[in-house]
Amino acid sequence: MDRENQKRIRTFLEDYAAMKPTRYSYADIKRITNDFKDKLGEGGYGNVFKGKISNEIFVAVKLLHNSTGNGEEFINEVGTMGTIHHVNVVRLVGFCADGFKRALVYEFLPNGSLDKFIFPEGQEHHNLGMEKLQNIAFGIARGIEYLHQGCEQRILHFDIKPHNILLDNSFNPKISDFGLAKLCEKGRSAVSMTAARGTMGYIAPEVFSRHFGNVSYKSDIYSFGMLLLEMVGRRKNIDANVQNVSQVYYPEWVYGRLVQGEDLRIQVEEDGEEIIAKKLAIVGLWCIQWNPVDRPSITFVLQMLEGNGESPSLPPSPFTSTDPMNPSNPSLHGRHLASGLAVISELE
Repeated sequence: MDRENQKRIRTFLEDYAAMKPTRYSYADIKRITNDFKDKLGEGGYGNVFKGKISNEIFVAVKLLHNSTGNGEEFINEVGTMGTIHHVNVVRLVGFCADGFKRALVYEFLPNGSLDKFIFPEGQEHHNLGMEKLQNIAFGIARGIEYLHQGCEQRILHFDIKPHNILLDNSFNPKISDFGLAKLCEKGRSAVSMTAARGTMGYIAPEVFSRHFGNVSYKSDIYSFGMLLLEMVGRRKNIDANVQNVSQVYYPEWVYGRLVQGEDLRIQVEEDGEEIIAKKLAIVGLWCIQWNPVDRPSITFVLQMLEGNGESPSLPPSPFTSTDPMNPSNPSLHGRHLASGLAVISELE
């Protein structure tokens, strides 16, 4: 039995040593996925299938649509993820560029994406407590800190959202999907962009228009703040189907409740969860400040998340039209602006 275990371990380590980004043929991809038998999901860029490199190593294979873009997503993923390694960033195992066939091979994360656990619509999983969500938030922030400060070049993700946070067996979060990422020198305070990128509801105002400030690493901070607020509310930040119209735009409703010293009406399962929710909400509100210079760095975000006891102080209103002296009557302007930003042209 010992000899058999040793052989098993040796085989696993040999397989694992080979897990630097490897170039696969399309025939390899078909073999790894058992001819695309087990579909895990689909998105704008392609379909994702479960695969197996060996009996010990499972992977997720994203088969990219031939008609999608000019190859920028593929180049971004391979060029960015092939050089970085962090416990809170999904590992790129390999890739395929075989004629017009392109695929990306990632480590397999069995619990899937975070959105399945915080948005209840049609999902079985809706059982993560606030302490677990706090740990997930902290892990995501550590991953962002690595991208912003721990690499040779600063990596701006530009698409931080629940769907792009994957969870392993122990619910440790890993940032995925670097198709929209940009690299910049650490000393630069801003990056140039020719078009807005990201997902509506998580995109910082300055990404739409330079009128709102320069695009920088602070744009990822904004997206992380919107993600935090969705984790607290276990709902989308913009939801026109809620019964109370004041709750359509959740961040503004949360800010009003906190200014008045009222609870956030979350479902509390254990003692202390209300305190955790309040802290996460306040950190999220700091992160979504309208002006990029008013948002904290990810290092300061981590300090706020780590802090024990008292929640951080409440930030100024992130909503340009909200009267802080009358939080019980939040204006609809923030909601109109959130949905109307898509039509604002970029100024460069």
